[in-house]
Amino acid sequence: ANPTWDGSSSLRQQASAVDAESVVVTNTTEYDGVDPASSIAVILSPDRAYTPAETDRVRTFVQSGGTLVVAEDFGRHTNPLLADLGAQTRVDGRLLRDERRYYRSPDIVVATDISQHALTTGTSQLTLNHGTALQPNGSHVLVNSSSFAYLDTNRNGSIDPNETMASYPVATVEPVGDGRVVVVSDPSAFINAMLNRPDNEQFVRSLFAGHETVLLDYSHRGELPPLTAAVVAVRQSQLLRAVTGFAGIGAVALVWRRRRDD
Repeated sequence: ANPTWDGSSSLRQQASAVDAESVVVTNTTEYDGVDPASSIAVILSPDRAYTPAETDRVRTFVQSGGTLVVAEDFGRHTNPLLADLGAQTRVDGRLLRDERRYYRSPDIVVATDISQHALTTGTSQLTLNHGTALQPNGSHVLVNSSSFAYLDTNRNGSIDPNETMASYPVATVEPVGDGRVVVVSDPSAFINAMLNRPDNEQFVRSLFAGHETVLLDYSHRGELPPLTAAVVAVRQSQLLRAVTGFAGIGAVALVWRRRRDD
């Protein structure tokens, strides 16, 4: 994996910017160790399905007051996860293009129709890199593309008679239990190479604001980016040292007790 492209170091920086602790999740059991009401989790385009047990942990996190952000474009595991969580939004899966509002190419859509919401505070646009659109199904739309966008069904790079130019939802939010689920139609909006695009960073900060913990769920993303893997290794090493230290203290106490009894 290329840490410049799909690393999460910038996401961790955004968490720090709003005084939140970031935790890289490599196993969904780590959801059990945080207070859902003060936590937000981020899932970026899982490359394999969540098992029923794993889904239960994420569902419990959300229903107990947690905020979950799910970002997807063309993967096949996200819609089943959203359905299992009880969310209504679905990812369309067709390439979104806009030949009027874009950065560098029509495939890099700049969405400027932003609704007024706490999660979009200070955000005037969102830039997607080869993203798709969302089917809200009644959920609240946070961000829409311009009215010049279309879904390039056959990916021929131009609008065809059976393709409709319209404003398409690219970010939604909806309540699930005591928590909420935010869906964004492009995971690359959250990675290092795209966070520096205008207001992508602000959007992330608005999502993270008010939370004490940010869970970056890499449990279904295959091999971790090198920088992320290093952070996890350090954390696990610290836990191992702590466990070893407690074990050592216990051994000393046991020897001391035996000598006293003798």
